[in-house]
This record gives sequence, C-alpha cells and structure tokens, in this order.
Amino acid sequence: MDASYLDILATGLRLAVPLIFAALGGIWCERAGVFNLALEGSILGGAFGAAVAAFFMHSVWGGLLGGVLAAGLIGLLLATMTVRLAINQMVAGIAINMLVIGITSFFARMAFSEQGASALLPGFTTLPVPGLASIPVVGDILFKQNLLVYLLYAMVPFAWWLLFRTSWGLNLRATGEYPRAADSAGLNVFRIRFLSIVGSCVIAGLGGCYLVLSQVFMFTEHMSAGKGFIALAALILGKWNPVGALAACLLFGLADALQLRLQFGHPDVPYQLFVVLPYVASIAALVIFAGKIRPPASVGEFFKRGGK
Repeated sequence: MDASYLDILATGLRLAVPLIFAALGGIWCERAGVFNLALEGSILGGAFGAAVAAFFMHSVWGGLLGGVLAAGLIGLLLATMTVRLAINQMVAGIAINMLVIGITSFFARMAFSEQGASALLPGFTTLPVPGLASIPVVGDILFKQNLLVYLLYAMVPFAWWLLFRTSWGLNLRATGEYPRAADSAGLNVFRIRFLSIVGSCVIAGLGGCYLVLSQVFMFTEHMSAGKGFIALAALILGKWNPVGALAACLLFGLADALQLRLQFGHPDVPYQLFVVLPYVASIAALVIFAGKIRPPASVGEFFKRGGK
C-alpha cells in the first residue's frame, strides 16, 4: 500500500481516538436515559486536568489522574443538575460546556502563560506490540501505539459485552427505555442515572487526556475543537452501540486526516474550506441515516417517582 495512504489511515486512527472515548461515554449515559451534551466540556476538562497535573507533578500518570478527576467533577455537576435538580438536560449540557470553556481558558492563562498554552508536557510513549507490530500494513497502524490506545482496544468489546450480555447492561437499557417499569422492578433509577453520567464524563475525559498526553503534549485553549459534538453524532449514527459508534468515529477520524492532507497538498486554497470536512461528514451521515435511527425511548426525559 502507498505510504501516503498508510499515513492517512494512521492519522485517522489517532484523530478518532478521543472521539471513540467520548462516544463510549455518551453511549453509557444515554442508554441510561440522560442526554449528555457535555461531552465537549468533558473532553476539554479532561485535557486541562491532565495538563495541569502533568505540568506540576512532572508525571504522565499524575496527568492521567488529574484528567480523570477533572472530568469526574464535570460529571458530578451534570448529574446533580439533571438527576437531582431536574434541570433540562440540553440546557445543563450547554451551560456546562460554556462554563468549562471559560474556566479552562482563565486558569490556563494563570497556570501556563498569557497565551493559555502550556510548555511541552510528559506523555505516553509508543509501545510496539512484539510480533503484531511487524505485520505488514496493520502492524504499523494498529500495534505501534501507546497505552491509552491499547486501553481503548479493550474498552470497545468490553463495553459491548457489558451492554448486551450482562444483567447490568439489561438494567441500564431498561432504565433508558422505560424507567417506570425499571423502578417497579426494584431498580434505583436515580442512582443508575447519576453514576452513568459521572462515568460517562470520566470516559469522555480520557479522550482529553489522550489529546494532551499522547497527541500534542501541551494544552491550548479550546483544544477540544468540537470533538464532543462529533462524538455525539457518531454514537447516534452507531445506534448507541459501541461497535457502531467505533465505525462512525473511524469514519470521522479519516475525514479529519484527509482534510489535513488536503491542507498540506493545496496551500493556495484557504484552509477553512478543508477544516469543515469532518463536520460536513458528520452532518451528512446523520441526514442520510436519520430516519433509520431510534434513540432510547426515555432519553432526555426527567424521571419522577410516582409521576405519570
């Protein structure tokens, strides 16, 4: 295979990784009946937490812990607003995204510089898998990655198994489809949704950790750059199935890689024309398949015990 095509495929995978983390988190949350519009804020919060912790602790593992904790705090806020205070889930998600953008921009300028960009940070190194890394084509793309990517390889099938082959997954899906019946069966709908929101944001925050600790090794303001919204499109296109969402994220990652290649190959063309390619791809995919997609029946609806 031509080296340029290999490069596009490898770049597409790297660009898809944060999308896949966010999509997996969104599936968990929305299967429980809560629409998580704060995936964008979770990615950005995870990236900021990872950068700050790695910067001050001089440790990639400290950075990972900081990113997970920051995303978890965002999840706690969203869960409190939607599950406990009954605030509209769309409004809560938008508000949190705006809050995280403002907070990360403000504290990044305080912690790093007036430009809000950090110096180079410690990060995960590439760990080729012995034997598998030497496989032609596939080895270079899939098995010369870092620990976060290998973690993702395990998370996708594990998430599918949990969701569709365990009683935990059945309870989660019941909560998102018909919470009143789940409540009548003795399930604690509030707890399931609360924990699902927090867990969803933590997993999406891993996507932000990947951006900082595995991809660019620094933090810049607004570096999530709409990835949370693309992940939302991917999980919808994938029909709230981890495998389907994986395929959609890879498609969008390849579109992003292609626009980067087009930018370098056509410097005389305004780069903005190429930057919109992943967003156009996500919108087009949703328009084409919109009529064939059915979300969890109770997603976006507040559950009140004893109500109608």
